[in-house]
Amino acid sequence: MKTNHYDLIIIGAGAAGIMASITAASEGKKVLLLEKLSNIAAKLKATGGGKCNLTNTLSNEEFISRFGRGGRFMRDALSLFDNKQLTSFMDKIGVATHAPDGFRIFPTSHSSSTIISGLQKEMDRVGVEVITNQRVERLLLVGSNIDGVKTQDNSYKAKNVIVATGGLGYPVLGAEGDGYTLAEELGHKITELSPAMMPLKTKEIWTECRADTISKVELHVSLPKYKKLRAKGDLIFTKNGIRGPVVLDFAREITPLLSKYGEVPIVANLTKGMNEDDIMQHFKQARVKNPHATIEENLLPLLASSVIHKLCQSVCVDPSMTFHKVEGKNRNLLIKILASTPFTVTGHEGFKMAMITRGGISLKKINPKTMQSKIIKGLYFCGEVMDIDGPCGGYNLQWSFSSGYLAGMLQS
Repeated sequence: MKTNHYDLIIIGAGAAGIMASITAASEGKKVLLLEKLSNIAAKLKATGGGKCNLTNTLSNEEFISRFGRGGRFMRDALSLFDNKQLTSFMDKIGVATHAPDGFRIFPTSHSSSTIISGLQKEMDRVGVEVITNQRVERLLLVGSNIDGVKTQDNSYKAKNVIVATGGLGYPVLGAEGDGYTLAEELGHKITELSPAMMPLKTKEIWTECRADTISKVELHVSLPKYKKLRAKGDLIFTKNGIRGPVVLDFAREITPLLSKYGEVPIVANLTKGMNEDDIMQHFKQARVKNPHATIEENLLPLLASSVIHKLCQSVCVDPSMTFHKVEGKNRNLLIKILASTPFTVTGHEGFKMAMITRGGISLKKINPKTMQSKIIKGLYFCGEVMDIDGPCGGYNLQWSFSSGYLAGMLQS
């Protein structure tokens, strides 16, 4: 059987693995990048609907805070390769970037193909060897030291191996959890895996509202232990539930609760953060301006007509009436549901629709200063395969590039 020798072998040609390969090869290392699919960067190509939100403009500390407790693990990687270093690197490889909304950073082409082309050219320039259609079946050891990898038809030798296989999201793009198996076989713990960043199914059906995006929606979980779980952003109704940026962010909190409780009650504020007192005051002021204006006319500055009709219907209120003519009990119900609209999350489409995975290889046995295993010398991890995930907005892709850069430095 043919055997080849390298300084470093990387398993997985996504954003993290590619960055690791470029970093190591730039330092003169002989690098082999193995990918089980026929093409590199399949998931990167699909990121953000193909527009590829690379990162964002937050400071490192603000960025870290959005990842919760696990964010502390990122500090060393971000100190070496944060959003400034990433955009500078992209510029160096011929990918211009900008932040059209002042927050999210995209390639100016708004095409992930531009990024993949730039990364491919850079790998060629620094001499990374890429072999596709190679599934790694196991990691080779000598004692407790890495010695290489075994694929379905070959063995490759190296004293350093980086696992950058990603999570379980979008299996059509190659996500099968290979890295979890490889790590677990060598003693690493895998935390509970849940699909994240995805649409959610609800008991309540709002199909008549599908044409309208509701901006600045606030969501929170209506369970005693989890009322602090909140998210804010735009919401879109689907044929069987809800989606949109706020839902994609919140899904990473909801899916583990679904596994535990079966269904999860949540509350949405659809009126741009206005509470019951604010809404009552809004109606009073509207009446002063126009005593004959209907409820629908009063609410149109806040909500789309389709949503107004749906909410009014749910509390038996006619939106064509004036607010002060509605019976007191129904008026109070309308105010309440405008400020706190209840939904019951009942499920999701699973990993096939999940952009990221919540959970992964436990961080406890990985050195955050190097990304090296604390169990096996020469074994490194980077990207989504680890138990760390963030919200929408370039967080997870920045983490992939940052952790890939640090892992590729091969620090002992």
